[in-house]
Amino acid sequence: MIIIVLLISISLAIALTFLAVFFWNIKSGQYDDMYTPSVRMLFDPKKDDSKPVS
Repeated sequence: MIIIVLLISISLAIALTFLAVFFWNIKSGQYDDMYTPSVRMLFDPKKDDSKPVS
């Protein structure tokens, strides 16, 4: 019976840790822009019009 209490308390501690990290990521702006990273490879890179020095 003591093992069930121990496992439940460890599981709750892990779940609360993940929840705290999730809210910390939201607060720091990790999930602000979900669209741009997926299409970033489709954008044309800026061309460098400067002439090389020879």
